[in-house]
Amino acid sequence: MRRLLLYLLIASLILAGGYGLWYNNRPLPQPMNNQPLFEGITYRREIRHQPRPIILHVVTVDLDAPGIGFLVTPKDALAGFDYQARTTSQFLQAFNLQVAVNGDFFDPWRDNGPWDYYPHVGDGVNARGYTVSRGEVVTQGYAPDEHSAAVYITADNRVTFEAPEAADIYNAVSGLTLLRDGAYNASWGDDAYLQQPHPRTVVALDQTGRTLLLMVVDGRQPNYSEGITLPELAELVIELGGYDAINLDGGGSATLVMAGENGEPVQLGSAIHTRIPARERPVANHLGIYAETHH
Repeated sequence: MRRLLLYLLIASLILAGGYGLWYNNRPLPQPMNNQPLFEGITYRREIRHQPRPIILHVVTVDLDAPGIGFLVTPKDALAGFDYQARTTSQFLQAFNLQVAVNGDFFDPWRDNGPWDYYPHVGDGVNARGYTVSRGEVVTQGYAPDEHSAAVYITADNRVTFEAPEAADIYNAVSGLTLLRDGAYNASWGDDAYLQQPHPRTVVALDQTGRTLLLMVVDGRQPNYSEGITLPELAELVIELGGYDAINLDGGGSATLVMAGENGEPVQLGSAIHTRIPARERPVANHLGIYAETHH
């Protein structure tokens, strides 16, 4: 019995060592430059080494392309909560979307390790900000502050960060102001979380208002992609053509997926839930895009 336990201990140490070696020495993916995904949608992947290892994912959406449509997660009430948590991949597949990112900050939430976390899939959660899905107001938002903002989408794909008439809002998801009129929202001050590098998710518009950018920066993955601060993120969004932008939930929530073969979800980035690369966090809501396949 002691020998068996010894063998198991040795095997566990070897596995742990092998995982640690892989975790800290993962091969980097290849850069991609404006790869067509669907009609009106392209994908770009950048590998940067300064000021630290950063992998950046950018989905560019032509709002005038035929077939483009949007969906914010519909209300899915459970025991007083507006949503039942699900991953971004589950959202994409459930609604037959072509591209999706995670959405707003939410509660309740905890992360104490690979098994002790909340929410699991199906657990009740609430989004913090103003949320509309297909014309139905899911929540007015319960934790707004001076930094709160939303992206508003009308039924005819007009996208804006300035609230239109309530009757015109078909989809909306909230986050925190990142850019307004091409300038960084410097009112953040020295908020520690925002001044540290973490994974991030962004929705941005160019100055014409007809090109939408969905951006995710991978993070918390040593020597692979270690994340980005909010000021650095603002500079990056401006560099890539963003003029107005909001910062959605980041950290372990930051996820970007697309529909692959037969609609199966494919991660374009590398999510990092409970410190496990490629593991997706169940979240409250999401922003999804419909598009036509290339002919």
